[in-house]
This record gives sequence, structure tokens and C-alpha cells, in this order.
Amino acid sequence: MKSLLHPNQAVALAFLLTIVAGTALLMLPAAHAEGAGAPWLTALFTAVSAVCVTGLVVVDTGTYWSSFGQWVILLLFQIGGFGMMTAATLLGLMVNRSLRLRSKLISQVETHALGLGDVGSVARLVFGVTLGAELFITALLTLRLHLAYDLPWGEAAWSGFFHAVSAFNNAGFSIHPDSLMRYAADALILLPLMLAIVVGGIGFPVLHDLRAKRRDPRHWSLHTKLTLLGSAVLLLGGFCTLLLFEWRNPATLGPMALPEKLLSAAFASVSARTAGFNSIDIGALSHESWALHFLLMFIGGGSAGTAGGVKVGTAAILALLVIAEIRGRSDSEAFGRRVSSSAQRQAITVLVLGSSMVVLATIAILRCTELPTDKVIFEVISAFGTVGLSTGITGELPPFGQLVLILLMYIGRVGTITLAASLALGERRMPFRYPEEHPIVG
Repeated sequence: MKSLLHPNQAVALAFLLTIVAGTALLMLPAAHAEGAGAPWLTALFTAVSAVCVTGLVVVDTGTYWSSFGQWVILLLFQIGGFGMMTAATLLGLMVNRSLRLRSKLISQVETHALGLGDVGSVARLVFGVTLGAELFITALLTLRLHLAYDLPWGEAAWSGFFHAVSAFNNAGFSIHPDSLMRYAADALILLPLMLAIVVGGIGFPVLHDLRAKRRDPRHWSLHTKLTLLGSAVLLLGGFCTLLLFEWRNPATLGPMALPEKLLSAAFASVSARTAGFNSIDIGALSHESWALHFLLMFIGGGSAGTAGGVKVGTAAILALLVIAEIRGRSDSEAFGRRVSSSAQRQAITVLVLGSSMVVLATIAILRCTELPTDKVIFEVISAFGTVGLSTGITGELPPFGQLVLILLMYIGRVGTITLAASLALGERRMPFRYPEEHPIVG
């Protein structure tokens, strides 16, 4: 019998235990605004959504939960975004000044450090960037809320801090019932939040690479280049497409002036990459914009950041694979580098497992509800991608439907490959290889 958990199992279990603790805290009478204990399903759904930095809710965060409850939620999505194993790595470095091999292996699973020697530096970077970005955005939001909206300093600071932490962790939680729609025309609120979302969601390995080689972009890793290029394409493409589809929509961008349209479209494009905030009514978007959100939410942000989805790097590798196959080349190449076959297999696995989860969850929810299919698909992809955007049907789902979303949020945060590996009984090397044959494809 094994005495130690596999690193993948340790990561999955750490998230699960945090969810259990969060659920128990939210069920306390002190967490409820009226002093009554929250139902277990409401507490569980909220805890999972917070730990998995999703932002889907079945009750209004600002009115249903007390100040204590809101602090619990903030702590949960801070832990979920920061990462339990990253926190453990940092603590170990502070206490022991070094890490044992097993601790490095566990931390490497979650931080996606490129080598065992990178684990400590990535953990320090995670802590430094997280703390610095959240405090900086908090200061900007606090000043704006106090000076422009006449909020008392204490209320402005709390709102600024909550939304700054939520944005950096791509959590999507807001203490306002309309998310950020009240600030749709305020660039000094939305732009800092967009900055926090992008920095938190780009992935810490990319930030580590940019810091270490900031003066030599030619030597950035292939992962960094693919993530930056892919993110730029998705953000710009989402911005332009949303403008096209929503320009005349009277329920979204239609009534806005040109600067407000540009701001709202940009914010929607950024937020759809797993942030979960909205400055326009998601339920009023056109069906074409919903379809665009399906793509943006499913892909998500960068690896080993606070974003979800199958990740930009995965989509980029698959695109390179398709291009290579169309051009009749045996290797997938980009920026003078060849993509390894193991990375290609992992990308295909993530796509297949992720797509399968979305399809199965959609079928399961449609079996227990009469809600429109497109709204159910939106909700399912939002949960799997840990996005948090909703067309407004989350609270209308029956308990079984909410449990399906809970499972999806957990899988989306832990990762399909990490979860699959943690459930596997073991691995073994085959002492032989079968003869190769080429089945017909297409």
C-alpha cells in the first residue's frame, strides 16, 4: 500500500478539502445575512464556485451573505487562484529555505514550472505579483469609488479590495447584483479590472519568463510566445466580433456612445476569457455573441494562472498541428521551434476530455429541465471554463443540474489531465511496442 499520494492526487485532494471547509463555514449562521444557516447545496455551490474561481452563483453575493460570509468567499477564491500547493511551496521556502524533491514535484504539478529548479522562483513570483497587483488595483478602485461615487472610505475600500482580488483571480464574484453594469461607462473602473484579469490569467510561467528574459524577447520560451500571440488574437478577435454583433442591439451596446461601446466590447472580450464579470446584460446578447462566448470561454486563458478553460497554449498547439497536417509536414513548428509529440498528445487529450465533459453535462442538464438548449450550453461551458458568466438561469436549475455544474467547476479548475491522472490506478512501462499500422482518417 502506498503511503504517499501521487502529486496529481495531492492537488485534486487539496482543492476538495478546501471546498469542504468552505462549505462548512458558509453553512454557519454567521455567514448568512439574516443569521440563518444557508442550505447545504447553496453553501456547497458557492464554495465550489469560489475555490474554483468561477463566479457562478445561485444567490446574490452582496445581499444573501453577511460580511463574514463575503470574507469567507473572498478567502476561498484567493486560495483557489493562488493555489494550495503554491502556498505550501512558499511556506516551505520561508521555513526551511529549501524544498524536498517530493514537495517540488507536487508544486510543479500546479505551478507548471518548467523544471524543478524553477519551482521556488515561480512560487515567489506568484506571491509577489498577486500581492502587488491586488493592492495596486485596490488603491485605484478605492480612490475612484470614493471620489466619483461618494462612497465612504471604508465602503469604497471594501468594494475596491473585493473586486480587485476577484478580478486578479479571475473569480467573477461581485457584491453588486448587476455585477459591473453600473460602471459600464467608467473607464477608470473597468480598465484597472481588465489589467488585473489579463495579468492574473496570462499564467505565471509566462510572467516568470518575461521577468527573467525581459530584455531578450528572442529567447522567450515557445510556450510564452504561443500564449502571448494566442491571447492577443483572441482578445482582439473577440473585441471586433462583439462590436459587429452588438453594435445595434438596443439591449446591450446599441444605446451607448462610441467610447462606451468600445470600452464595453473590450471588457466583454477580456472577461469572457474566464473572468466572469459583465458590464452589459449577458442574457440580452445576440445568439451570435453567445456562440462567440462559447469559443472564448472554452479556450480560456494561460496555463498555470488564475484562468480556466482548456488554455490558450492547448488551442495554439492544436492549430499548429492542423496547419502542419494541411501543409503535409510531419512536424508542428512555430518561431523556429518544433512542438514535441508529447505536448501534441496532451493537447488532443485535453480537447477530447473537455469536449466530452461539456457534451455529457449538457445532455444531463437538458434531461432534467425545460430551459433553452443554448442557455444550458452557455452555462455548462461557463462552469467548465471556470468563467462565471451566466444568462441568468443558474438559480433556476434543479438540484441535479446544480450538482452537474459543481462537478464541472471542480474538473475545470483541477484540470482534466490532472484529475484523470489522479484517478488512474498506476502507470507502467511496456517492455515492447506493437507493429505500427496507419488506419484511414477522414
